[in-house]
Amino acid sequence: MIKSWIIIGSVTFFIAFSSSFFIRSRDAQWFRHLQRPSWLTFERLIPLIWTTIFTCGAWSAYIIWEQEPGTQKTWSLMTLYLLLEIVTISYTPVMFRTQSLQVGTIIGGTGFVLGIILILSIWQINSWAVILLLPYIFWSPIGTYTTWEMSRINSES
Repeated sequence: MIKSWIIIGSVTFFIAFSSSFFIRSRDAQWFRHLQRPSWLTFERLIPLIWTTIFTCGAWSAYIIWEQEPGTQKTWSLMTLYLLLEIVTISYTPVMFRTQSLQVGTIIGGTGFVLGIILILSIWQINSWAVILLLPYIFWSPIGTYTTWEMSRINSES
């Protein structure tokens, strides 16, 4: 039998890296040419930040799964974890394809709301699972605000 952490980690990894198949080079080029806020000095760290966030999210999902494996409640929570990751991962390909920073801002805000809903859903199940979602909850508004600020700076785009 395959261990749950392997399945959860594999699904997380697959979804995270599958988004790159939906990114066209001309759309990435559009994004590269946008102006950034002067305070955006950490852009090179964003892939590392998101890797850490997704690792923590997968670990949180694993903890929740192990509390009551296979129950209807646990499957519902796994669906919520999955939805959160899909919304988060859709940010780049959807924003690039539509070439709309406003769309990116909406997706970022939606991810934040889903993250809050997930935290509220697991709050009484396991405090470590909640703690592992805090990097997402702290970073998501930063990314969303950055996208919103970029849309303001690049209003003609």
